[in-house]
Amino acid sequence: MSDGITDTPPDTDARHAMKMAKKKAARDKIMAGKSGEKGLIIVHTGAGKGKSSSGFGMILRCVAHKMPCAVVQFIKGAWDTGERRLLTENFSDLCQFHAMGEGFTWETQDRARDVAAAQAGWEKAKELIRDERIRMVLLDEINIALRYDYIQLDDVLAFLRDEKPPLTHVVLTGRNAAEGLIEAADLVTEMTLIKHPFRSGIKAQIGVEF
Repeated sequence: MSDGITDTPPDTDARHAMKMAKKKAARDKIMAGKSGEKGLIIVHTGAGKGKSSSGFGMILRCVAHKMPCAVVQFIKGAWDTGERRLLTENFSDLCQFHAMGEGFTWETQDRARDVAAAQAGWEKAKELIRDERIRMVLLDEINIALRYDYIQLDDVLAFLRDEKPPLTHVVLTGRNAAEGLIEAADLVTEMTLIKHPFRSGIKAQIGVEF
């Protein structure tokens, strides 16, 4: 009488073990040739959700490894976000947090004010990146500031090329990343929007969006 559990044929287990052994050997061979280390330029872009969330995930990894890091927020500075609370209240010794933005541009409706806030954020970002003690700097939503020409792309690219310390990681988030930035980056991830509750009338919710 069957107890509802299907036994796996021994030959299936053997084939699986052989397949995994080949995969491991191939993987080990690839990894054996990877010995370099450098500070990366990382871009998270695309229309999908998760760009900032992924950046903050990297910041939390740095914190877990006791690596000094920093965040500059270019747009969401006025928001009381969960990540801001967590980092400033618990890990201020490891992570500097600078909320420089005043909200999305359609909220301020004042270009001169937006430009001034973005440029102040970029000056702070350059100061943090130049400090070789800081291993990672997250420039949250800087792509939006670049898209609206609040900061000049050529200035950002030149700084990252000429002044970023060799082992410092810089993460730049926001949709519509410029082609020049994508070209300069070491790692680029595009978040693709498939479904979003906002389209069904659901507002931004605590713990999910902020």
